[in-house]
Amino acid sequence: MEEPDFWNDPEKAQEMTKTLNSLKSDLESYDNLVTQKEDIETLMEMGEEENDPSLVPEIQEMVDSFVEQIDNIRIKTLLSGEYDKDNAIVTLHAGAGGTESCDWCSMLYRMYTRWADKKGYSVEVLDYLDGEEAGIKSVTFQVNGDNAFGYLKSEKGVHRLVRISPFNAAGKRQTSFVSCDVMPDIEEDLDIEINDDEIRIDTYRSSGAGGQHINKTSSAIRITHLPTNTVVQCQNERSQFQNKDKAMQMLKAKLYLLKQQENMEKLSGIRGDVTEIGWGNQIRSYVMQPYTMVKDHRTNEESGNVDKVMDGDVDPFINAYLKWIALSKKQG
Repeated sequence: MEEPDFWNDPEKAQEMTKTLNSLKSDLESYDNLVTQKEDIETLMEMGEEENDPSLVPEIQEMVDSFVEQIDNIRIKTLLSGEYDKDNAIVTLHAGAGGTESCDWCSMLYRMYTRWADKKGYSVEVLDYLDGEEAGIKSVTFQVNGDNAFGYLKSEKGVHRLVRISPFNAAGKRQTSFVSCDVMPDIEEDLDIEINDDEIRIDTYRSSGAGGQHINKTSSAIRITHLPTNTVVQCQNERSQFQNKDKAMQMLKAKLYLLKQQENMEKLSGIRGDVTEIGWGNQIRSYVMQPYTMVKDHRTNEESGNVDKVMDGDVDPFINAYLKWIALSKKQG
């Protein structure tokens, strides 16, 4: 019997393996839910037969966990976009406000890395620029995992923080902004033509929290696409050549999305225009004083536990966004 062609193509074989692993995970989730349902029913029958009210809290906890898992599976079915299954490349930029905004940028970076860790995703820093006094001025990182872009596309926009700044001696409330840009890591070779005279390539010294392989030479790469003023940066790889390759891949992906947005309305939600990092453009507000509240201004999803959200509990906001988008498409 002749061997299937895809096994002779490493990329196709890798994609097939990824799909099979995803299907296996879905089947395991289903089997786990069936077992939980049977356990809940058994415990309820025991409680009813023995008239034992002490089992109620345990049953309630099991039911809550069961419902949460069902909801997560339902949310996953909404990830049907062309690039939803891909890894995500996230860029955070501190807005005006100096040290306070840079500190807010570092807080958001921590929030997303904590979220990724809880999802079982890995995070790879591609570019990192320290703030002048504290925090992060900008950071680009790749989140690797099944449906990473599908979930994180909800986070694109301006994030607003209100708190009493630890950097303000007067103890006054201060508002800071950070922009978040999210794009899929499109691995296939995109048919995007980029002329040499359309780009400017700058090299700079690698810095920041990239790990031991971040060296002290000018191996970091910044590419600017002049016609669209699109900028990509990479300093994570071991050599200037590798950084340039990764940056060009990112640039092609961005230009591809821009082209699709112009020609196809169905892709209009992948990566919208990057708005000004300031008042009136925020998608979500994080208020720490005088009260505590995180509120998404698109879906009205909110939480009074800011600390929990900043520790990576972003799923309620992501899920609310995916439901909101799905409902909007139905109504549209």
